Amino acid sequence: MSSFEIFPYFTEGTVVTGFGRGGKEIGVPTANFEEDVVQKLPANFECGVYYGWAKISDDDNVYRMVQSVGWNPYYKNTLKTMETHLMHKFDNDFYGKHLKVIVLGYIRPMSDFDSLDALIAAIQKDIAEANKLLEEPTCLKYKNHSFFSISPAAVVSGQAVITPTAVSG
Repeated sequence: MSSFEIFPYFTEGTVVTGFGRGGKEIGVPTANFEEDVVQKLPANFECGVYYGWAKISDDDNVYRMVQSVGWNPYYKNTLKTMETHLMHKFDNDFYGKHLKVIVLGYIRPMSDFDSLDALIAAIQKDIAEANKLLEEPTCLKYKNHSFFSISPAAVVSGQAVITPTAVSG
C-alpha cells in the first residue's frame, strides 16, 4: 500500500512546544503534535509536505492547513515531527490545546535547501498549492466532517471511527 492510499488520514493530539522557528524565523507558525502521535503514523506515511483541514479544541472554525512530516533536513532535526500550519492569523499560541487534523493529500517530499530564503519560498509555494487544492469539491466536503465535532473522536489506524454518513456532499 502506498502513502496515497491512506488518504484521508485522521489524527489528533495535544499541541506541544516545538523548536520555535516556524513563527519567529520563517513567519509561518506551526502547531506541533506530541511525539506519540508522530510515532503512530503508519510506515507508509512518507516524510513530506501535506495539506488538509484542522480544528483547535476551543474554536468552532475549521481551518486550511499545510503540514510538514519528517526530520526537516534544512535544520538537521534528529526527531521526526508533525508540524501543522493553520492558514489563519491567530492572536495567541495554542500550546496544550487539542488539535484535530484531516490530511487529504501530498504536496512534495521533504527537501534540503541552500538558504533560509529558499526554504521560506518553498513553504509559501506549498501554502499556495494547498489553498488551490482545498478548493476542489473532493476536499471541501471534509471541512464539515463529523470528525471535527465529535469529542473525543475515535481514530484507529488513521481512520475516524464514526457513522458511514459522516461525510456528506
